[in-house]
Amino acid sequence: MTHYSKTIWSPVGELTLVAKDSGLVAILWENDKPDRVRLGAVSEKADHPVLVETERQLGEYFAGERRTFDVPLSFSGSDFQRSVWSALLTIPFGETRSYGEIAHQVGKPSASRAVGAANGRNPISIIAPCHRVVGSTGKLTGFAGGLEAKRFLLELEQ
Repeated sequence: MTHYSKTIWSPVGELTLVAKDSGLVAILWENDKPDRVRLGAVSEKADHPVLVETERQLGEYFAGERRTFDVPLSFSGSDFQRSVWSALLTIPFGETRSYGEIAHQVGKPSASRAVGAANGRNPISIIAPCHRVVGSTGKLTGFAGGLEAKRFLLELEQ
């Protein structure tokens, strides 16, 4: 399966957008761990329609003009991971949830750690807002883009 990419600038650093014809597959961070999201072969194609639309919507988000996204998403992961990533999409703009709350939402109330692991492998950061998931005390915890980026995104949404 062919994946296409485009690298863009953002207030949280360079982001590499990755799509296939059916939708957005990943938003990768500048210093992302190479094995966090497994993609296979990727070809640069800056004019791919999904990538162009994603860039436009992210630009509006960072400018404070967009609260929700409507680009087609194409998640690839286990059933549990996909259930966690779907739950992320339900967290409203400007709100946060704990790992425990997400575990309850996906029907696995004792799986907070597994939710944390799935959250850490979320391939479509920002749009599937894993930055909105915090520790049970409200403390900011791990984030693929780094805690400064997580703090920035949460402050942007206030």
